[in-house]
This record gives sequence, C-alpha cells and structure tokens, in this order.
Amino acid sequence: MAQVHTNKSFKSLFSITLMAAALGLTACSTSTGSSPDVEARQNSMKNWGDAMGFMGDMAKAPDTFDADLFKEQAAFLAEDAANPWSHFEDPEAVGNATEAVWSNADGFSAEAENFQKVTAELNAAAQNATSMDDVKPAFGQVGASCKSCHTDFRAKDE
Repeated sequence: MAQVHTNKSFKSLFSITLMAAALGLTACSTSTGSSPDVEARQNSMKNWGDAMGFMGDMAKAPDTFDADLFKEQAAFLAEDAANPWSHFEDPEAVGNATEAVWSNADGFSAEAENFQKVTAELNAAAQNATSMDDVKPAFGQVGASCKSCHTDFRAKDE
C-alpha cells in the first residue's frame, strides 16, 4: 500500500468534517414517532450522514478514493439538499431542533441555503475528480456547513 503524506491541518479539517457527519446522524436519528415532519427530516439527514461517511472514509484513506462512488454520493447530497427544510415549518414538530429554528428563521434559512450551495459545489468538483485532492476543499465546506447549522439550530445532547 502506498504511503500518503498528510499534514496535521488536513487531518484536523477532515476530523472536524467527519465529526459533523456523525453529529448529523445523531441529530436526526432519534424519532419521536409523533410527527411525520420530524421523521422525514431525520431520515433525510441520516442519509446525508451516511453519504458523508462514505466520502469521509475516503478522506481518511485517500489511496482508497473511488471516483465513481464519491461522485454518486456527492450527487445524492446535491439532489437531496433541498428536501428536509419544508419539514421545519411546524413549530410543534420539534424533534432535536432548537427554538431558534423558528425564532431565527432567517438565520436558519441562510444555513439551509448555504448547505444547498456547498453540496452543489461538491457535486461539481466530484464530476471530474480523479483523487481526494480534487474534492478535499469542497468536502470540507460541506462538513463545515453541517457543523455550523447544528451549532445554533440543533438541541445539545445532555
């Protein structure tokens, strides 16, 4: 197996990205059973976490980069990026969302729009990628978007 040189900042960036993906899984995996809206957005975000996990595994071990799989996962994220946001309209369907989703609707909307933007950029980068280096910056931006939204709009685990 070829040895790949990586630096600490690269490892840190992807550690943060992977952590954000894991938070995405956690943030949306607890079903209340009482709201179809909560379940719909949790399912969507769980699928995002799964896609980020596949790509994150490649980020951790760049010699395993599979261009077709990465392209498929990036396309999925870009295509699905707009789906869960309409399921946040009912303030009674809280799930793991904070009150800020509704009291700071403009901020929440900006986070949703940013996620759609960065997933489209990742998808564009992935279409002709031949290595992890080709998608690394865009992948990091998607993880940062997840983390940013969860900071203000996801209830903290106690």
